[in-house]
Amino acid sequence: MPLNYKEIIRSEIEDKRFAAGANLLVLKDGKEVIYEEYGYRDLENKIPFSRDTIMRLYSMSKPITSAAVMILVDRGELDLADCLCWTMKGWSPAYYINADGKRVKTTREIMIKDLMNMTSGIPYPGGEGASAQVADVFVELDRRLHTDDPMTTKEFCEKIGGCDLCFNPSERFMYGASADILGGVVENVSGMRFGEFLRKNIFEPLGMNDTGFWVPKEKRDRLAKVYRTNYAEWKVEHCPTNHLGIDYNLDREPAFESGGAGLVSTLDDYAKFATMLHNGGELNGVRILSETAVKYMTSPSLTAEQRPTFDWQGLSGYSYGNLMRNLVDPGQAVIMSEKGEYGWDGWLGCFFSNYPESRMTILMGTQRTDCGTSALSRKLVNAVRRDLLG
Repeated sequence: MPLNYKEIIRSEIEDKRFAAGANLLVLKDGKEVIYEEYGYRDLENKIPFSRDTIMRLYSMSKPITSAAVMILVDRGELDLADCLCWTMKGWSPAYYINADGKRVKTTREIMIKDLMNMTSGIPYPGGEGASAQVADVFVELDRRLHTDDPMTTKEFCEKIGGCDLCFNPSERFMYGASADILGGVVENVSGMRFGEFLRKNIFEPLGMNDTGFWVPKEKRDRLAKVYRTNYAEWKVEHCPTNHLGIDYNLDREPAFESGGAGLVSTLDDYAKFATMLHNGGELNGVRILSETAVKYMTSPSLTAEQRPTFDWQGLSGYSYGNLMRNLVDPGQAVIMSEKGEYGWDGWLGCFFSNYPESRMTILMGTQRTDCGTSALSRKLVNAVRRDLLG
């Protein structure tokens, strides 16, 4: 007997363990087989979480950035072995902070492939050394967000280029701002703003009409609020935040277009992108990528030496590559999946998985801080795969 997916979502929300609302979309062989929603996108005004709800993707922006890079590789305009210093101002010479806290010249420069695999040594903000230097850039990005002189994608990349790295490029995996730098690479190579490149080469051809770096006025009532769980008082609270330089209001075209975190979308829009990948780069007669590029993009890329450093809780059995997880050992995973499953999630809980063997896509949307791949997304995946695959 099929499980009640709405009840699974309701239980998490009503117990205050989760956000104010969420939705689920499942496709099999490119056709919709499940859609459910529950709760509110605006809890205070009791506006339901609906199918057309627009959500901040945060790190679920990264697979789209990966596709943009692969479009340029497909066209012969970009080489994954290119050193970053060849295409970006301010990236040479590179230094890293070693285990003794000393500033040391790297043995080689960052390659585009290092950015795609998060093996560049570029961190996210926090901590000491290189992470503290990067944090200073994000602080300035946020401080200038609503001024007459906001930081652009190009300026952001140049400032990060002036920061030290955490290790020699390719030495290991470390999640960081690499995808944001790739946005700058796309700008440099294409001669377009990153958002314009995405619109012309991915969003418009696929009919992703609700996806972009900001929300026009006529659509703003569909944008979900962000919530946090207050565990001390066990309640859900509205949490407006400009996390990682993303303007919470999203009411204007941003100067900084974050390839790692900046996009908004709906489940239906993202399903078009996911189905294009399932189809080997094509959707409804429109080709975005070659089959060869999609196969490369959706394959694991970490070396045997790098993979042990991809040690996030909840991702046992996975490798990483081209800004996505990729399951290489299903028996080690904490979720019922299959070899070759790939996808990613976001800081606010949006979740994407493609299953090439079973020709299935699972997408979940929500807006709760510090969420990522959550217990709710794992429960829903397990329930869906049980019901559809036995």
